[in-house]
This record gives sequence, C-alpha cells and structure tokens, in this order.
Amino acid sequence: MTTGTAFVATCDLAAQVRGRATPTARLDQTLRTGVGWVPANLALTCFGQLVDDNLFGSVGDLRLLPDPATAVDLPADGPVPGTRLYLADQVGLDGSPWPGCPRGFLAHALADLKEIAGLEINASFEHEFMLGGQEEAPPFSFQRLRGAEPFGTDLIALLEAAGLEPESWLPEYGEGQFEITLRPAPGMIAADRAILLREFVRDLARRRGYPVTFVPLADPAGVGNGVHVHFSLREAGGAPVMFDAEAPGRLSSTAARFAAGILRHAGALVAVTAPSVGSYLRLTPHRWSAGGVFLAERNREALLRIAPTVEIGGADPADQLHLEYRAADATANPWLVLGVLIRAGLAGLAGAEAAKVWPESSTEADLAAEPALPGSLPEALAALEADEVARGWFPHELLHTFLAVRRGELAHVAALPDQELCRKVADVY
Repeated sequence: MTTGTAFVATCDLAAQVRGRATPTARLDQTLRTGVGWVPANLALTCFGQLVDDNLFGSVGDLRLLPDPATAVDLPADGPVPGTRLYLADQVGLDGSPWPGCPRGFLAHALADLKEIAGLEINASFEHEFMLGGQEEAPPFSFQRLRGAEPFGTDLIALLEAAGLEPESWLPEYGEGQFEITLRPAPGMIAADRAILLREFVRDLARRRGYPVTFVPLADPAGVGNGVHVHFSLREAGGAPVMFDAEAPGRLSSTAARFAAGILRHAGALVAVTAPSVGSYLRLTPHRWSAGGVFLAERNREALLRIAPTVEIGGADPADQLHLEYRAADATANPWLVLGVLIRAGLAGLAGAEAAKVWPESSTEADLAAEPALPGSLPEALAALEADEVARGWFPHELLHTFLAVRRGELAHVAALPDQELCRKVADVY
C-alpha cells in the first residue's frame, strides 16, 4: 500500500475490534512504535459505555503495537477505499507486555503449554451468523446458497486473498443462517483469524447492503449462532498426540486428561466463552449447543465432542482426531477463549484423572446425571469467581475488568424482556 490508511486494532473484552487508523505513509514508524492507546479502553462494554468499576480512570498510556504477521488487506470496492488491518498487542511505553492485554493472555498460555507440557495446539473457530435480506429458502439448500450470491463467492475470495484459508461455506438451519469455517492453524494464528473473519463478514455485508449479526440468539424462539472451537494437541515438532486406537473414544491419555481439566472448570470457562447477557438463552438442552458438562463421541449436546474422523481413501485418523468445544459464541474474545481452554487443559494434564467418554449410543437418560452448565450469566460469573484455580489464570487487571464489563452489560439490559434483549445484542454483534 502506498496511499490510504492502515487500522491498528485490538479485540477487547466485549469482542469489539477497536483501534486507530494511521496514514500508510507513516506505516514504517507505526510498525516500530505502534499507536497510542488508553488502559481504560479495556473497560468498555459492548454497548459502548465505560464501566464505573474500573481500575484505570483517566490516567495511564499504552501503545497498540501491530504484529506485522497479522496484516490483511481489504480491497477497494466501488467508492469505498481499501485499507490494511493489523492486530496488535497492548504494551507499555517501553514495549513491555501489559497485563490487561487479551492477546498477551493467549500468548502466555501458549508459551506455558509448550514449556510445561511440551505441546502445541492447532485450532479452528467455526462461526455461524445470520445474513439479512435473503428470500426464504430451505435449510442447508442449494437454493439458499445461490440466493445469497454473490455474497458467498465474494466472501470466499476475500478470505482466500487475505490468507485466512476458508474451508467451507454453507447455508445453515436457521432463517438466513450461514456457517463459515477456516482450516486449522497454530493457536495464535487461529484466534487472530477468528477475529479477522468476523470483521471481513461484517465489512462485506455492510458494503453489499445486507444486515448481518453473529448474535448468540436473535429470537428467543429461534435458532442460535455458536462458535465451535475445534482443537488438537501436537508435540512441538508437529506430531499428533491425541489418538490411541485402543482407548475409549480413541482418545489418548494426554487428550483425556486435557479434556478432564476443561470439564472440571466448565462453569468458570463458560463465563469467558459465552459471556453475553444473551448467551444463556441459547445454552440450553435440545438446542444442539451444549446441553451438559460431558465428553462424548459425536454428540452435539456435549460440552466437548469428539469430532468424527474420515478414513475414505486411506486418510489417517490419528492426524484428524480432535475435540470440539461447543459452549462458545461470537460475543467472546477468541484470544481469551483459546487461552482459558489451554489453561483448563493444563490443569487437567497436571492430574491423573481422565475424562469419561460417553459413546455415541448414549441416551438422554444415560446422561441425565451429568452436570449442567450455568443457567445465566450471573451464575457463570459467580462460578468464575468461586473457582480459585481459574481465577489464578488471569492477571488482576484482566479479571477485575472482565467481571466489571460483563456486570455493566447486565445492568444495562436488566429491565428488558428476552425479545428486546436479543434484538439489542444483535445490533451490537
């Protein structure tokens, strides 16, 4: 880019992408020293309000230091100019890490996973969203897919050009609902791509005149939008470690203990992975979201699902086997989501307990005694505060502000009936 602007961005606790634009003529300087930022910006709710209960007030200064590897270009489109987007770390004026940075939280978790367990993680965030302005068409149908053209083809082309590696694009079950998946990638890259994907979808929809939302539930009686986090563990050299053909669910001891940590801390996790006032209208049984805290083979009501493997054409199941965490949505920050899954998994690896694998044939009656997820955001936040281990994953600045932001959002919509609450959250996401 020789003219125009570049946007240097962070994704905040409310999963909003915020930052500053800089002229591309100054890009070399920006890449070296970043752009100015304010600690109190971490305390913004999704509704744009600064919560009173924040640690920062009017003092302090930070820098948003762009990571050159995250650069993606949004091309010009008619009268709308192109721009370059960078994701950034929040650092002190001397370049030192700032404890409140969500991207830094994931970076530390990834480093500990490698140092403590000798492991790396590959992941992919599977997104669902509602695209407005579409004619009524059957779920999963070619008719609906073609009815959304040229949006779908343009979206895939944008993602491919930006190096985000789209894997599939499909019409989903709900009205106007679509799903987009990206190829698995190393942990930080996967989380960065999840953030960028949402902005690409929103930007293209806005330019094409379509309303779009990633809201967890647009209508209390409707179908929800999830973000399913698929992940696999690998040795530092890249070899998969999750497959054991003789074990229940074909999960190795490493994978089963990692899963046990996620199940053990599920109440605290869901406060981070489904952190919106509207998330818990979706996280109920029989919605194919997450009906209970258990690990199961190919069961879409499980908090953790053992995803299927394909052996057609001699494909290797060991390289494919992975887990799918299903209690997340797009109101959550992907850096925090993957970070807490790693932290919980590390807690599991520290013990000897392996998660029980429920077979695909398990009935609802078989699973009736399995724990339920928190039934509301206040319950989930309370579970996070009550979990001493989970609290210890977070720097004080990050945990205190996260709780304050979510409680600020709760207060903002406390008087709204469910229908209006869904609509208000949909307008944000």
